[in-house]
Amino acid sequence: ALLRVPGIGSLTLNRLLSRFESAEAVFSATRSALGEIPQIPQKAVDQIITGPNLQQIQQDLSWLDQQPGRTLLHRGHPDYPSLLLEIHDPPPVIFVNGDVSLLSRPQLAIVGSRNATASGVAFAREIAAQLAVTGIVITSGLATGIDAAAHRGALQATGKTIAVTGTGPDKTYPASNRKLAEEIQTTGALVSEYPVGTPPLRENFPRRNRIISGLSLGVLVVEAGLQSGSLITARLALEQGREVFAVPGSVRQPTSRGCHRLIKQGAKLTDELSDILDELPNGLNLLPTAVTPHPAAANTTAAQQVLLEKIGYDPISMDTVVQRSGLTAAEVSSMLLQLEVQGVIAHTPGGLYQRSC
Repeated sequence: ALLRVPGIGSLTLNRLLSRFESAEAVFSATRSALGEIPQIPQKAVDQIITGPNLQQIQQDLSWLDQQPGRTLLHRGHPDYPSLLLEIHDPPPVIFVNGDVSLLSRPQLAIVGSRNATASGVAFAREIAAQLAVTGIVITSGLATGIDAAAHRGALQATGKTIAVTGTGPDKTYPASNRKLAEEIQTTGALVSEYPVGTPPLRENFPRRNRIISGLSLGVLVVEAGLQSGSLITARLALEQGREVFAVPGSVRQPTSRGCHRLIKQGAKLTDELSDILDELPNGLNLLPTAVTPHPAAANTTAAQQVLLEKIGYDPISMDTVVQRSGLTAAEVSSMLLQLEVQGVIAHTPGGLYQRSC
């Protein structure tokens, strides 16, 4: 009921619960007592005095009852993750669709650009799979690009993954990730602090980032521009006392600049699994993992390997590949097509090619 009061965010709601000790006591409080709460808007006081909006609450109760595996956790619930309680602004209530126990398992957040490069997507997928094999839960935000790649990597390794969303628990954003969300819910968990019906408002996504980092032992940023929301997650992780890892990239790639800034500021430069495992706390009882080469790259011919070396990891035109390799345009075109089918390179906007592994 308090979550549904207009004008109340998690900070004010937490202040109310701290002052009055229970939600029932908040709704029994006098107007003058409520007015003593810092930054509480008048419309919120009016709504609390009026009483709970039972019609809105019924939407949440109906969602919870529709199918098994849907849970509402509050800060006093025994399944509320203890690590999340340590942050400055823990969500007073979280809706969980899936395996609640995963929220208390060791997690690593993997975040990054929505407009990620092919190589960034491939790295996020591979490192997520390697981490998932050790028993670490992969946590991210269900966005396109790096987030989705991290979720898929964990799922492909038969590991566990958690998606923290910026909408109500009944909605999926972006809609293109609806199938991915269904897969996550089946073996992992979808988490939201927003009540049923909440649309994908712009301001919700930076807010949910504190939950992504708060649930996790550390945050890995794979690709991020200088204005990326992933840098917000990294900053929140530092404030919460979590580890921050960043993957370096090409100096010409805009989505590498945020990672380079993080590394300059002290984030752990990360290009392989051991860089992360070495920084995690002892006693996690992680399973051993063998790092294997990307299967697509392992199946390339010697001639294709030579061409890949000429291509490099920056986006490149076919004309430049022809010039570097000394091959004819027909030979290069044929090999590029084969490599693209194998998933080793990707065709990027503007007609350029880029290695994905």
